[in-house]
Amino acid sequence: MTAEITTEKARIGAPSIAGFTEEGEALVPAKVDHSHNHGVTVMSSRAERLTSFDVADFALPTGREEEWRFTPVRGLANLFSDAATDGEAAVFTVEAPEGYLRGSLAQGAAPRGSVLTPADRAAVVASANTDEALHVVIPADAEPAEPVRILVDGAGAGRRSNAHFVLEAGANSRSVVIVEHTGAADHNGNLEVIVGEGAHLTVISVQLWEDDARHLGQHDAQVGKDAVYKHIAVSLGGSVVRLNSNVRFSGEGAEAELLGLYFADAGQHLEHRSFVDHNVANCKSNVLYKGALQGKNAHTVWVGDVLIQKQALGTDSYEKNQNLVLTDGCRADSVPNLEIETGLIEGAGHASSTGRFDDEHLFYLMARGIPEEVARRLVVRGFLNEIIQQIKVPALEERLTEAVERELAATNS
Repeated sequence: MTAEITTEKARIGAPSIAGFTEEGEALVPAKVDHSHNHGVTVMSSRAERLTSFDVADFALPTGREEEWRFTPVRGLANLFSDAATDGEAAVFTVEAPEGYLRGSLAQGAAPRGSVLTPADRAAVVASANTDEALHVVIPADAEPAEPVRILVDGAGAGRRSNAHFVLEAGANSRSVVIVEHTGAADHNGNLEVIVGEGAHLTVISVQLWEDDARHLGQHDAQVGKDAVYKHIAVSLGGSVVRLNSNVRFSGEGAEAELLGLYFADAGQHLEHRSFVDHNVANCKSNVLYKGALQGKNAHTVWVGDVLIQKQALGTDSYEKNQNLVLTDGCRADSVPNLEIETGLIEGAGHASSTGRFDDEHLFYLMARGIPEEVARRLVVRGFLNEIIQQIKVPALEERLTEAVERELAATNS
């Protein structure tokens, strides 16, 4: 049985018109407060939220703020603290071809800060407390045979680390960068991405933390003319993981794809937020996050924001979130938001669904002699594999498939 799916689309037409097109697709008025049947009303533009490099501009979250209302902030005081960190709380390792690692960037040293401005307390703490940001550059026209790997290994639960990474993909390069998190720590991590003209860049952020790790992160990307950017977030480990993935454009013909996969167990909180700012004409974006939940108090959150600014004519954008609930006692919050300031677009829309197994799928498999337990695992595996197969790194795909299998085995233990 699947819960109601709420979908809203906007096609070419005047933004001030409310109602439906001849095809029955809803038109979204510009600058109008509206609800998407998720119990949340959009009251102001996503672009108007506070960003700053000054820690003092962000008060300690209480959980009553719209930005933090889903997050268990009471347990995150260590991550919000502006005090000194615990020394070697995490070890950062880079595996890249010779010449790709350009050393570090001090605060104020370009291009650091040109794309990412902290948008919450955790991100600004990470920025202010990282004196030297790791700087990785993919040279123009380069096509490295192997992915660039940035490995973050926590040294122990409760120990706090801050990090700020700056990644540049040169013009017309073709590359994959994997940022992998393991071990245990309280980790604030910023990732600043600059995608050059005509470049194709895939960034894969993998959260395979131990059970007592806590991780808050902000990943911002600027995508150049005719460039293609893919960001894939995979969150399987950690007690609390919250990632903000944001994209804007600097030239026409650019494309961005934000994908996510998460699997929450009992007591685990996995939260993903995305923001696509269509600030340039004739760009495309696609957002797809899929998650599974099992166990008492397993909690997932997805908040997806898309803003199509008035100058972004010809935009083509879509976002979707799907959640599969495997046991009782879970909670999945899904909030898609769409703001459109011009009607002269190719298309825009969003969808969200949360529910249990599709009984027809189970019946189909069981009618062919497959035991129910095996059938359920096959359905979940197929549901999540849509994201895994987008990674295109065979060794990593295999590791993540095995990790999902371990999660599924725990469901039936």
